[in-house]
Amino acid sequence: MVPKVPIDLPGTRYHKARVAADALRQQLTQIIEERRIALRNGRASAEQDLLSFLLSNGSDEEERGLTDDEIKDNIILLLYAGHDTSSSTLTSLFKFLAENPHCYDQVLREQLKVASSKEEGELLEWKDLQRMKYTWRVVQETLRLLPPAQGGFRKAIKDFTYSGFTIPKGWKAYWTVNATHFNSKYFINPKKFDPSRFEGAGPAPYTFVPFGGGLRICPGNEFARVEILVFLHNVLKNFRWNLVDPDEKIIIDPMPLPLKGLPIKLIPHSK
Repeated sequence: MVPKVPIDLPGTRYHKARVAADALRQQLTQIIEERRIALRNGRASAEQDLLSFLLSNGSDEEERGLTDDEIKDNIILLLYAGHDTSSSTLTSLFKFLAENPHCYDQVLREQLKVASSKEEGELLEWKDLQRMKYTWRVVQETLRLLPPAQGGFRKAIKDFTYSGFTIPKGWKAYWTVNATHFNSKYFINPKKFDPSRFEGAGPAPYTFVPFGGGLRICPGNEFARVEILVFLHNVLKNFRWNLVDPDEKIIIDPMPLPLKGLPIKLIPHSK
């Protein structure tokens, strides 16, 4: 009998991940049951958060809702993706801003302009984030060059043919982000860090896909935008930084990861 791959061997990353995921699923089982009772008794609403929405969606006779196992998998995926993808993007962003001081200076001017419009201690609002247009273009270019998610699998729901290849129903196809992000047909000089690519109408549809696209686009894309812009705003208005090792290598494991963790030297702005 041929063993399945990957093999679940004790001590491996795969085994540890499975043990951790099973522990999370056990906790989610109780949380789901408590929330289902709360929804039934009117103590919770379908719109209050993702869990309530998933439990309420497709609850009528005509539409099948998600199973409990599917809901658990969605929650675990978002817990993982929402944390690691944002931290990976911020790490890459700090790297590119240190390597491109002209971009850093332009981002800094924009962030200081936003900060000057706020009272002391006043929190950022959505309208403030909308004013960070150049900063967001810098983030987009970071996501193009070093996307946290390198791609994903899709299961064929019927036989289809694409570019001369026939994909049978039930097979899984893997789409990769870099197939378009580094394609000179869509991005001139694709290895160059150039936030101006995203001015105006920006790239052609489905060529810039760090969050996926279409109906299956990542539901956390706007949340990631808020996380990244708010964090960057509070660092930028206080510090400049230099890379301790400008030649530090980046590996994919499975997200972009500096070999040494990207140590930086923070330099406070003078008053």
